[in-house]
Amino acid sequence: MTTDDKTPPPHAAPDWTIPQDWASYTPDEHAMWDRLFARQAEMLPGRVIPAFMEGLDVLRMTKPGIPDFDELNERLMKATGWQVVAVPGLVPDEMFFQHLSERRFVAGRFIRTPEQLDYLQEPDIFHDVFGHVPLLVHPVFADYMQAYGAGGLRAAKLGMIDALSRLYWYTVEFGLIRDGADLKLYGAGIVSSYGESIFALDDASPNRIGFDLERVMRSRYRIDDYQQNYFVIDSFEDLLARTRDADFRPIYERLRDQPAIDVGELAPGDRMFHRGTQAYALARTAS
Repeated sequence: MTTDDKTPPPHAAPDWTIPQDWASYTPDEHAMWDRLFARQAEMLPGRVIPAFMEGLDVLRMTKPGIPDFDELNERLMKATGWQVVAVPGLVPDEMFFQHLSERRFVAGRFIRTPEQLDYLQEPDIFHDVFGHVPLLVHPVFADYMQAYGAGGLRAAKLGMIDALSRLYWYTVEFGLIRDGADLKLYGAGIVSSYGESIFALDDASPNRIGFDLERVMRSRYRIDDYQQNYFVIDSFEDLLARTRDADFRPIYERLRDQPAIDVGELAPGDRMFHRGTQAYALARTAS
């Protein structure tokens, strides 16, 4: 998501944006997008929140392969006033928040190789665009993303970016949502991953815990494997109501005096949808 480097690369603008240069993508790169898109679009129905599948149509371009941001942005602007901007890679925290607060979503322009089909640590254009953009068509979630960006700018001034980054991780990237009696996917890190799309809902290993803002802000996460805890929101409307225009300063002050909750750990008061076995994590540790 972000980098500690404060100076943009020479070929980037001061706001870290670069041209997408759609014409420079190779046939192999377009084929990789189409392969990934087809695989996820086939397996996600019934697993992902319906709003995601509805928003997926915004990515069905008039040209095959990787979406051309010019065409994509025309559609997004008409829907919710958002646009996607290309960046050379990870960007600084405050620049990331600034873009979100102005309804711009930053996306890497590179796409993974066949060797990285199922996993890569730095997000590529498939993760950024397939994973994130469909829900930017949803008015409430689009407002949440903008509110998060504004909140990030405030958190930066208070030295609490770590706490707020956990909120992003466990909602925007790896969130689950209630859909009647079922749980569904909505986090971009899950829906863009074939393996985690199955693991997050079906595997007995991870904990699935009701969303609590302060609890999430205390919860460490891992970037190199499937999550051990997932947090379940009731609705996008509820998520926005808990965060939009909220003054997090009292929460931040409480968090300064409390230890972080480790990856996979449960906490007093957790509202459990599923108490995980942690078998996957234990097996990985033992191997």
